[in-house]
Amino acid sequence: MTTVGLDTNALMMPVECGVRVFDELDRLLGAGMAEYAIPRAVLEELEALSVGSGEEAKAASVGKDLANRCRVVETNESYADDAIVELAEDGLFAYVVTNDRPLRDRLLSRGVRVIGVRGTNRLGITEP
Repeated sequence: MTTVGLDTNALMMPVECGVRVFDELDRLLGAGMAEYAIPRAVLEELEALSVGSGEEAKAASVGKDLANRCRVVETNESYADDAIVELAEDGLFAYVVTNDRPLRDRLLSRGVRVIGVRGTNRLGITEP
């Protein structure tokens, strides 16, 4: 089974971009063909962002709920992007879902396939 890593903004996409993340991943990779994982740092970032009011807090709250579909993985990194890169370099993630351009570029330069928003509300794969 393919393991897909999700970063913080991937889990916030339903509110911020109107993307049904898991439905889109099923469309791209095949229903039931992937398992999802996040580093603990992503969960902690979502918890911090969900405090308060406003669009970002709402998106982070939705992201926390979606994170329940993911296995939480421990890393040595406390910064979410660094934790994603560490796990991808270790070979845990076959793909990483992100809309963060600097993170996407870091991953692609390391040979990791990245899934991001294409058009208005669909996901697409970028090969390194």
